[in-house]
Amino acid sequence: MRHYKKGRKLGTDASHTKAMKKSLVAALLKNDRIKTIESRAKEIRPDVDKVITWAKRGDLHSRRLAIAKVGDKELVREIFEKVEQGMFKDRPGGYTRIMKLGPRKGDNAPMVIMELVTEPCVPKAKREEELARQAAKARAEKAKENEAKAEEAEEEATETEAEAAEAEAAEAEAKTTEAEVAEAPEAEAEPAAEEAAPAEEAAEAEEKPEEK
Repeated sequence: MRHYKKGRKLGTDASHTKAMKKSLVAALLKNDRIKTIESRAKEIRPDVDKVITWAKRGDLHSRRLAIAKVGDKELVREIFEKVEQGMFKDRPGGYTRIMKLGPRKGDNAPMVIMELVTEPCVPKAKREEELARQAAKARAEKAKENEAKAEEAEEEATETEAEAAEAEAAEAEAKTTEAEVAEAPEAEAEPAAEEAAPAEEAAEAEEKPEEK
């Protein structure tokens, strides 16, 4: 029975598990990234968070607790100096990140990469403000695009109306020209007939004396 035995067993006895966890914590704090099994990564995550929290406190008792947890005085000194210089300053927790790699070839164990999160933490209020500002900017850009499209549509409609008016005017001019062309031969024929009538009368007058 495993009464009062918190945590994963990890397939080893208690002393082996304790030594393995201490070794993994030290490796992560030293290299900022390790590759291990998912269960082991999840098991050492609370220990890493504790060490960084003790480093934020910075007092002698916290340093001694960290040395007992990591087992390396020099490494603990480096971690305390980094935290004192501002590392993890704005991050209230969640100092590690686990990224899954898939099953390992051979025993099909789920492999992960565990690393320290060193990026500056942005508060939730600032993130929401930034998202709201970006959304407002996107809406303004979209409104400008819609206005530009509406203006283009209006210009196209105006151009279409102008072209239609020009086409109607051209058709009216063409019709007028056709009517003028149709009336022109009749007008020319009337003077010709008027000129031919006196000539005919003169010819008749000349013929009449001869008959007498």
